[in-house]
Amino acid sequence: MNEQALQARPATIHAEEFFARARTRLGFDVPPGLIDPNIVPRTGDSGNDRMLEIVAQEQPVRPAAVLIPVVDHPEPTVLLTQRTEHLSSHAGQIAFPGGKIDAGDASPMDAALREADEEVGLKREFIEPIGYLDVYGTAFGFRILPTVARVKPGFKLTINEYEVDDAFEVPLAFLMNPENHQVHMKEFRGMERSYYAMPFAERYIWGATAGILRVLYERIYLA
Repeated sequence: MNEQALQARPATIHAEEFFARARTRLGFDVPPGLIDPNIVPRTGDSGNDRMLEIVAQEQPVRPAAVLIPVVDHPEPTVLLTQRTEHLSSHAGQIAFPGGKIDAGDASPMDAALREADEEVGLKREFIEPIGYLDVYGTAFGFRILPTVARVKPGFKLTINEYEVDDAFEVPLAFLMNPENHQVHMKEFRGMERSYYAMPFAERYIWGATAGILRVLYERIYLA
C-alpha cells in the first residue's frame, strides 16, 4: 500500500464539488481489463496482485458491474446492501447493488442500473450515472466495473428478499475519511494479502466493497 496515501486526509469538499470532481475525473469508456483475461487488475498491493494473477489463470473472466449510489442529501450518503446468507458468493456481506453482466445489457452501466432495480427497487429516474471507476478484481474470479452515480432523494425501495437482507445508507464523509480505512491482513495460499475494512456502527464493510470505496476516495480526493 502507498504509505503516503494511507496517511492522507481528505480535502473538505461539499456535495456539489464531489459530484463535479467525479464528472471531471470519470468517464464511460469501458476498460479492456473487464473482459481481457490477459489484463490483471492492479491494486497497488503486491500480495493482492499476485493473488489475482493466480485466480485469473485458474478461472474464466467473469465480468460484473455494480452501482455506487451516492444519495444527494445535504450530507451525502452511499446506499449499500447486506446480502442474504444463502447466496453462493459473498453471502451475508455488505455490497453495492450489482451482479454479473448479462448478454442483454447494453453496457456495464446498464447492468448496474438493472441490478439496482432488481435487488432493491431503485428506479432509473432517480439515478444520474456519472462514470466508471477502474476494474476491480476479486478472489472469486470476478472483474467488477463500478458506476458512480448521483441519486435523487425521495426514492422508495422494494427489497428482493432472495438476494438482499437489508439496504441502508452510510455517510459519504465517513467512507471517504482515510482514518476509517483499516488495513487487515489475510493469508492466501501461503502469501500475505491485505484488504480494507470500514466498520460502521454494527456494520462490517470489508473486502471488495471497502476496496472499491478506497479506489473512489483515491480518484476523487487524491487525484
